Amino acid sequence: MTTPHPPSTTTAGTGRCPFTGNSAPEDSGEARQSEWSPDRNETFGSAHADYAALREQNPFPWSADYGGFWAATTYEDILAITQDDELFSTAKQNVVPHVPRASRRPPLHFDPPEHTDYRTAIDPVFRRSVVTEHAGAFRDSARRLVDGMLTESSPDGVRHLAAPFAMDCFASLLGLARDQTREIREIGVRYGFAIQDMDNSVIEECSKRLYEIAREIYDRRLAEDPDPSRDLVAGLHRAALDPDTAITETSAVATIRQLIVAGMGAPQAVLGSCIAHLATDLDLQAHLRAHPEDLPSAIEEMLRLHAPYRVFARTAKRDTVIHGRAVAQDEPIALIFPSANRDETRFEDPDTFVLRRKQNSHLAFGRGSHKCPAATMGRLELLIALEELLARTETFSLAGDIVMMNWLEYGPRSVPLTLRPADGMP
Repeated sequence: MTTPHPPSTTTAGTGRCPFTGNSAPEDSGEARQSEWSPDRNETFGSAHADYAALREQNPFPWSADYGGFWAATTYEDILAITQDDELFSTAKQNVVPHVPRASRRPPLHFDPPEHTDYRTAIDPVFRRSVVTEHAGAFRDSARRLVDGMLTESSPDGVRHLAAPFAMDCFASLLGLARDQTREIREIGVRYGFAIQDMDNSVIEECSKRLYEIAREIYDRRLAEDPDPSRDLVAGLHRAALDPDTAITETSAVATIRQLIVAGMGAPQAVLGSCIAHLATDLDLQAHLRAHPEDLPSAIEEMLRLHAPYRVFARTAKRDTVIHGRAVAQDEPIALIFPSANRDETRFEDPDTFVLRRKQNSHLAFGRGSHKCPAATMGRLELLIALEELLARTETFSLAGDIVMMNWLEYGPRSVPLTLRPADGMP
């Protein structure tokens, strides 16, 4: 476990520091000492012990890692930051570590009002009535993948289910042909694992191909003249033709590329966590097989316990004070959503799985203007994947150690499983 260092005496502040009781003196970025470092060698759940220690001892620490950043760990701080677009921006640095880029990738890299133009085009496509049209395709994918796992000699809940399933679902939403679906799955999964390995050459290669795929998707979908209110490409194209929006054809294609990556990363991470959670709780597995009506409630609690986002960041537009710490203009703040979702001041007995938890206002999908537009789709993906996994197995359990992703996502990279098929399954 990573133990937080005591706050440095060189930390700046204009208010009283709530965890020392002292006024923080003037500070310079060069003199500021690192108070915390993310653990690069996590085990499943170990990060939550680190975050609990931070919330108790130093809830808004400075880390010198990744070029330097603040870490917001409490529910209250993260909620306030995500809802204040006047003070905090995603345009300068929206993730930690900062990813150099030749141009901003919409919509995440834009603040309102430009960001609002993208959401106006994107959000209708993710409404429930549209997303549920793809439920059949989602279920076909889940069944094929679970059946494939049952015949694998060394099945893995991420590599054989969570990663390809996330790509299949987003490919369905985009209305891709089978050949495009196959390639986008292969490139998307390869890109995701290259990010985890920080393999820059593969990342660059895959990123370039993802842009090319986005352009091909854009052109092919427009040739089919889909309904802009129900098709992502058509909705973005219609907005690009409107001179009163910030969207252009180039940025519309870039949006498709960015959403492909987003549509892969978070669903894969949280589905992998759900599989790992259930693989370690056979009683919960048995309950959900006997009472499938409880699965939506169980998913909400697993979303709270295993929120995937922790590198999304905001940058201060001007000097400000957060939790008694002086944050300078242009300093990035990582939003540690997994910590906020286990904040003991917000959730009673926060580390315990509680089915049908009351007032479960978790932040797994973010909050504010940048709240995940695909929350409804994400919940449906989890529901269908877990329904099929539970229905097609008598039981499943861990067959080895869970390997976690690196800092870039919270979730497992590998969940080795032993599966016992249900009656009638291969």
